[in-house]
Parts: sequence; C-alpha cells; structure tokens
Amino acid sequence: MTGPDISKAEAQVCVCYNTRKAARAITRLYDDMLRPTGLRATQLTVLMVIDAMGDPSITELAEQLVMDRTTLARDLRPMEAAGWVAVTPGEDRRTRIVRLTSAGRVALRDALPRWRAAQAALVDSGIGEGMWTRLRGDLERLVTLAQR
Repeated sequence: MTGPDISKAEAQVCVCYNTRKAARAITRLYDDMLRPTGLRATQLTVLMVIDAMGDPSITELAEQLVMDRTTLARDLRPMEAAGWVAVTPGEDRRTRIVRLTSAGRVALRDALPRWRAAQAALVDSGIGEGMWTRLRGDLERLVTLAQR
C-alpha cells in the first residue's frame, strides 16, 4: 500500500506546517528566555492579554486568543493554582471572569524584561521593525481567513 500522492513541494508550502513550525521555534526561544521566571511563553501571553483586556470573561479571552473555551479553562487551572489568576463567577451562572491577581501582576512585571529581550532578539536584532509590522498584518489576515 502506498501513501497519498503529495509532493515534497506541496508539503513545504503548507501554510499550517510553516506557521506551526515557526510558532514552535519562536515559543522555544521565549520559553528559554522566560525559564528563570517560572512562566512559559504561553502563560505569559495569557497574562498579558488578561491585563490588556481588564478582567475578561473566559469566552472573551478565548475569542481574543483564538482558543477553544474548554482548552483555555484547562490551561488556566495551573495558572490559578500558582496564584497568578483568579477565575470567579460573573453576573450570571454561565459567565466566568478571569482576573489577574497581585501575584500575577508581579509575575508579569518580573517576566517583562525577559520577554522584551526575546522580542529584541527576533525583531530588533533579527527581522527588523518594518518586516515585523508587515508580518503581523499578514498573520492577522491569515487568522481572519481561517476563521471564515
């Protein structure tokens, strides 16, 4: 039995493959830079978005992060156990609000210099601000296209 008829060229141009490969490499860099803080890159991102949104509901946070609510709720559990976030009931029984705790604000503040170093390694010393601005716009368009 032979496999599907896919060429090496098709595999190499796959949008999913290339964006996931880039995401894994970038996440590894951020994780390495953040390791002394005890935060993973994915956790820091969530803390940053919560802080920027100001006490979002799990649904709002999941939409902003382009994540499934169930996956986000599961990912929040260790952050809640670490004392970085608090998940509390909202105005109705179905709504859960995510708040950054004081320990979460400290963790975020302490991690920001290392996050900035990772950013600088990729943007300032790497691809440059202009290319990063264009790439960010292209990524936003990809997200929009994929969500249609």
